Amino acid sequence: MNIDEYMHKLGEDARAASRRLCGASTQDKSDALQRIAQEIDADRAELKARNTIDMEGAASHGLDQPLIDRLLLDDAAIDRMIEGVLQVDALADPVGEITDLKYRPSGIQVGKMRVPLGVIGIIYESRPNVTVDAAALCLKSGNACILRGGSEAIESNRAIGRCIERALGASRIPAAAVQLVQTTDRQAVGVLLKLDQFVDIIVPRGGRGLIERIIDESRIPVIKHLDGVCHVYLDRAADPKMAVDIAVNSKTEKYAVCNAVETVLVHQAVAEALLPPLDARLGEAGVEVRGCEVTRSILNRAKAATEDDWAAEYLGPVLAVRVVEDLDVAIEHINRYGSQHTDTIVTNDLAASRRFLAEVDSASVMVNASTQFADGFEYGLGAEVGISTDKIHARGPVGLEGLTSQKYVVFGNGEIRHR
Repeated sequence: MNIDEYMHKLGEDARAASRRLCGASTQDKSDALQRIAQEIDADRAELKARNTIDMEGAASHGLDQPLIDRLLLDDAAIDRMIEGVLQVDALADPVGEITDLKYRPSGIQVGKMRVPLGVIGIIYESRPNVTVDAAALCLKSGNACILRGGSEAIESNRAIGRCIERALGASRIPAAAVQLVQTTDRQAVGVLLKLDQFVDIIVPRGGRGLIERIIDESRIPVIKHLDGVCHVYLDRAADPKMAVDIAVNSKTEKYAVCNAVETVLVHQAVAEALLPPLDARLGEAGVEVRGCEVTRSILNRAKAATEDDWAAEYLGPVLAVRVVEDLDVAIEHINRYGSQHTDTIVTNDLAASRRFLAEVDSASVMVNASTQFADGFEYGLGAEVGISTDKIHARGPVGLEGLTSQKYVVFGNGEIRHR
């Protein structure tokens, strides 16, 4: 069977499974999710053994450190996967929920029912945890999924896929509801992007190159974000300790994530007070600072920031810092250079925080919290299939609700229309 035939068969099977899955009971879906968690827990040794093969391959092929970091599957990562599945299971089932029921003058009742999207294709790099996160969210939201992980994680993904396959085989959910693309041939992605007769939505997770290719080639609607150029703005009314703690955590809690801060903006009235302690903490963590002229006049070790630095996604221990005149300039900078992902203000000024929330055009906008909270798990979604910076349908971390749509439902009692 060639690649075209293989992918076409996956699409056919996924569509058939989705038609059965949309009518699955909450209990049947819960049973499948519980079994997935149990299989992953029971198969820890095999998962770690297969992940070791991937890790060794990644090191020998010179993969960038951020990708290697995302690839690791240790006990802590396995625990997080299991917890994510169980949290998804504990969430309310959105499918079938009817809202906004209203009587019309004709006597009919009109409302909206939440329904699955159908078949979701998810294309991702490294991140073997995405295999189980995506499967859990798609199952709970009544969607079938086709999962295509990167070649660097193929052994880990296959091992996780076998856990899911065993779990579904022992449940009432169709086995084809979750299908892992077994080939690492890049042609498979190209074929998947053209299966619009079977696949309803594509969700990419990976680097700019992958996402740009998918946007260019896909015949299917795409839920995506390109970059994570996130900001922390330290306002003149910020608590000094809170400001430093949030800025440092937003950068250093984890570098190779899209919700890590890449630029810190500081109000000029507090720059001389906040920048030295911030720089000391960043220096202890090994973070390089690239600053504007005012920043460099305060911090001797800061290197000169270029225009490119303001729009850079470093995904590593580098931080751009700019001193700004006021809140207006901070908002203008974020909306100009940011990627509409996640931005936060640190302030005790309620009016400033409300303006920031209203005027910063990003998927997640925060007050007095680390940008690293922009995550499906932290938002109570159980997990996420990705983060969307689009403005239509889903925006921000995409969980259960983002994987559903709504259709109008009408209840009558024999009414007929007369024009």
